[in-house]
Amino acid sequence: MGQKTVRFSDLSGQLITEDDALARIVVHDHPELGDSPVEFEALTDEAKVIEKAALRVAIVELHVPGEDEPRRVVVDAATFDALATDTPMNELLITARPARPARRAAKTTSGSASSTSTSTSGGGRVNYATLEHAGEPHKGKTTDLEKQLVRDHLDEINDRLVAQGLRTISLADPEHVERYGLQDLAGELMPGQEALPIKELTSERDEDLPLDDIQDELAS
Repeated sequence: MGQKTVRFSDLSGQLITEDDALARIVVHDHPELGDSPVEFEALTDEAKVIEKAALRVAIVELHVPGEDEPRRVVVDAATFDALATDTPMNELLITARPARPARRAAKTTSGSASSTSTSTSGGGRVNYATLEHAGEPHKGKTTDLEKQLVRDHLDEINDRLVAQGLRTISLADPEHVERYGLQDLAGELMPGQEALPIKELTSERDEDLPLDDIQDELAS
């Protein structure tokens, strides 16, 4: 006996009868949302209602002296534009210098002895097996849980990496495909390519080996 899957809109509970009527809605920011994006399934018409209700806004970070963390606020675009009284905002945005990396990100990637001590002691260690940090560049082993998160949430993770100013995960990069076990996704999205070879795992990662050892490996 065959089985038939019935889907309902997460927003309205209405029955979704056709595949082309299914829309995927990803929520990146909301007052009640936690640290990671979530997604809904809904009717295409419901997604279009959201699009029509969209506002022109500016999302800005306020780095106030004396505060460790910036304040991120959403402002009506017209109100924000009106703040530029010397040069029009559209010209100011074109000529403005690129934003500097956040101090928190700099601390995370710092190679200082103090940060190394904190990491090895367990205090402040980043857990890459979470949606908040999965896919970020890091040394050491990529756990099975991190790989699974990257495979299941690749689009959302890449969106976060872009927002953080970090490199994204590419299905065209053999190192990324191997690191996160993305062979199946790479084969589906890029048909015709040969399967990417999987290098034999060793007890040490190449990036952790001394430079002389790496050169000897390449020479052999």
